[in-house]
Amino acid sequence: MRIDKLLWFLRLAATRSHAHDWALEGHIRLNGRRIERPSATVRPGDVLVLPTLRGVRVIEVVAIPTRRGPAPEAQACYRQIEPAIAASVPTDA
Repeated sequence: MRIDKLLWFLRLAATRSHAHDWALEGHIRLNGRRIERPSATVRPGDVLVLPTLRGVRVIEVVAIPTRRGPAPEAQACYRQIEPAIAASVPTDA
């Protein structure tokens, strides 16, 4: 499945066009490789590194969804490998 469609189906992107633009930015990694095209193919077992406003999410695709269903159905298709890494804000010592 295309990465932009997958991000939208998994409810990690609000719209498919947002997922498309997110993939074009080149910040997403698929199995350690930088992705710069929204047509990159994702399969079960693949690991995605996704930058977010709050930090970085690392997820493993467990199953390919057949539709953009409710959140619990989407969450069943992936598992978070590690807790979200918060963006660190430098503090004065």
